[in-house]
Formats: sequence, structure tokens, C-alpha cells
Amino acid sequence: VIPDLFTREEYDGLFGSVRNAAKAANYSDDRDGLFAFFIDKFRKNLHYILCHSPVGDDFRIRGRKFPALISCMVVDEFMAWPRDALDGVARRFLVELVNNGNLQ
Repeated sequence: VIPDLFTREEYDGLFGSVRNAAKAANYSDDRDGLFAFFIDKFRKNLHYILCHSPVGDDFRIRGRKFPALISCMVVDEFMAWPRDALDGVARRFLVELVNNGNLQ
């Protein structure tokens, strides 16, 4: 939890907007229960994409400063493929079409 992220009035508005859903989900109707419901809902529905280059020291430094960037994420690496690898994948997936006469 980030201290002083919201003012007391903002928390009150937030709790008022989630109160009915929290009750329906069997959370208590106090500040702690409503906040727990909000955080659980937030964690369940938050998705984001972070793109940056792993080239150089920046990626390593960010990984040390913010370990959750590494331990709580999925890494998809997109790099240029060699021509023979592209041909191999294409041939493997297209061979059925060629064999069925759908592709010449």
C-alpha cells in the first residue's frame, strides 16, 4: 500500500462505490474489508504491458531496483529470426495444405 495515495474523501468515495459488490462477495462492511475487496479486485483485473530493450545495463539495473519486474511477469522476447528458421517454420505448417492440394 502506498501511503497518502488517496485522501480520506477519495477513500470514502471509493468505498461507497464498491460497498454493494463487497457485501455480495462476503467482505465485511468496514474500511478494512472494503479496502481488501478493492485491492483483490484491482489485482485480479490489472494488466499492463511494459516494453523496453534488454540491451545495455538499463534492464539489469531496473531488475535490481524493482525485483517484481522480473519475478512477477512474463517475458516475451522478440528478436529478428534467421531466414532459414522462418522457412523451416513456414514449411512445417504449410506441408499439410500442400499435401491436400490446397496450396501449390
